[in-house]
Amino acid sequence: MTTLPPNMFAVIQTHDGYSGSATGPFIEDAADWLAEAELPVPEPGPGQVLIKLRTASVNPSDLHFIKGEYGQPRVKGTPAGFEGCGDVVATGTGAEALQGQRVAFVAAGSGAWAEYIVTQALMCIPLRPDISDEDGSAQVINPMTAMAMVDIARGAGDAFVVSAATSQLGKLMCSLGRDLGLKPIAIVRRADAVESLKELGAHEVLVTSDPDMMQKFAALSMELKPRVFLDAVTDQVSEQIFCSMPNGARWVIYGKLSPELPKLTQTGQLIFMGKRIEGFWLTKWMTSTPPADQMRVVGEVQARFADGRWKTDVSERLGLRDVVANLANALKKSDGKVIITP
Repeated sequence: MTTLPPNMFAVIQTHDGYSGSATGPFIEDAADWLAEAELPVPEPGPGQVLIKLRTASVNPSDLHFIKGEYGQPRVKGTPAGFEGCGDVVATGTGAEALQGQRVAFVAAGSGAWAEYIVTQALMCIPLRPDISDEDGSAQVINPMTAMAMVDIARGAGDAFVVSAATSQLGKLMCSLGRDLGLKPIAIVRRADAVESLKELGAHEVLVTSDPDMMQKFAALSMELKPRVFLDAVTDQVSEQIFCSMPNGARWVIYGKLSPELPKLTQTGQLIFMGKRIEGFWLTKWMTSTPPADQMRVVGEVQARFADGRWKTDVSERLGLRDVVANLANALKKSDGKVIITP
């Protein structure tokens, strides 16, 4: 039996509830939202596990959350962080099967940016031995979202549109789309990303700074007829893209990287062209998808990381005790994840 310490180091939230703002997943100084703390090591209740952290990843949703801009309220004094990888060192009743296993997890009740985390056993995925800790720390939110959303696109035709395509999730969706015989149309901010995304699997790459971008997209839309737009940006360019898509198009919003609040300029399309705007939240997908389908997706995700088709691009590694001081600076590096270690 593992002997646990009474206390642990954690990076905790310093605010409660919602902020009422929509400024996007960007921070100038993590100390505006986070603090260092020593907390008692939590105890798992029924159906829960206690995980000793190996690695945690930083997602845009983490930043929305600590700033009070996410769909769940903050709780002051509790650890931040949604996702990570670690070892199950204690279990509550009903979760004994996970004892001693290395798992990818989504934190539910006690955040991932701590030496120990309590979460629901249902929010844990046992990891294959050939999956690295860094891939394990980013095994759930982005890969599962990629699989679920490309599945939506797959049911609506050969082509789909993905914004913020240089993000970790955008890259996963481009490569998965190609592997499934689809034609991802990638939207990016930087021209230097075009060739690398085409190598990953994007059929076409359009750059938002190009003054002719919308004309080019309109021509592609006429040719390829993409009917699903997987959007993490949600700004006025997103709205223009949606308006240029064919009948029956779906604007699936899963993130808000831009602080800009778009205006709907052609609402008649919703009536006369059968278009619709909707949201995607992985938590709802995980709680509403049959277990057999989830296990199929989990197996495919791990197989892709194990054989190298997918990988976690790491831009910076931070020790847990360096998060408050250095997270904002680490996040300035693009095209990769910030990984946190104890």
